[in-house]
Amino acid sequence: MSPEITVLALAGLLQTAQFAAFSVMAQRQIGPKAAMGPRDNVSVQLIGTAGRLQRAFANHFEGLIMFTLAVVVVTLGEAASTLTAACAWIYLAARLLYVPAYLLGWVPGRSIIWAIGFAATVVMILASLF
Repeated sequence: MSPEITVLALAGLLQTAQFAAFSVMAQRQIGPKAAMGPRDNVSVQLIGTAGRLQRAFANHFEGLIMFTLAVVVVTLGEAASTLTAACAWIYLAARLLYVPAYLLGWVPGRSIIWAIGFAATVVMILASLF
């Protein structure tokens, strides 16, 4: 398996862990009845740790879409290289750091970490073109 595919699998597991953490904290905050209900009342808004975990989880979905696209074009375009592998690992490291950065409110650290992961993804896409 290529490093890029390996990192994509690990990023998927990170997303799973983020979902589990967010779910546990959300249930603690709003209770299992509300969490398992039909959510007809959309006015329930998570705050504190649960809210931050929810937003970090949603942000990773957005980043994961772009990263998946990068892995696909690198892999199908047979453009894998040391650069694309390094960028994949940088993306994962940034996503791993992003969660505590979001939870702890690191400013501007959270945005810098996000930008590093995004830049690594863009470099992968560009590398697939050359």
